[in-house]
Amino acid sequence: MNKRILVIDDEEALRELAAICLEDLGGWDVTVAASGHEGLMQAATHTPDAILLDVSMPDMDGFAVYEQLKADDSLCQLPVVLLTAKVLPGDRSRFAQMDVAGVITKPFDPTSLCAELAAILGWE
Repeated sequence: MNKRILVIDDEEALRELAAICLEDLGGWDVTVAASGHEGLMQAATHTPDAILLDVSMPDMDGFAVYEQLKADDSLCQLPVVLLTAKVLPGDRSRFAQMDVAGVITKPFDPTSLCAELAAILGWE
């Protein structure tokens, strides 16, 4: 059975690039969402095996999405990998406290995204 990944990112080009890489190189089923609100709806309806979540989004950022996922009994066990362009010293400590599966920095290498994600999630 293929792994199902939900990619939540407000940047269309990045969202599509990640989806293509994960589908074509990883062979995974990918669902995409352009906002935190849409991502929460997709997570509830498509039950992914993991979520690749952008931190910096308008309206509802990745931190707010993460908090809502963790507050939902049916979604709280989903592994979340944060996708972020900015990793400030304070962010690293915040990420460590959040119990996320891992962090991938933007810009990511499209050819190694699947391997990096699989390593973080223990899917190798």
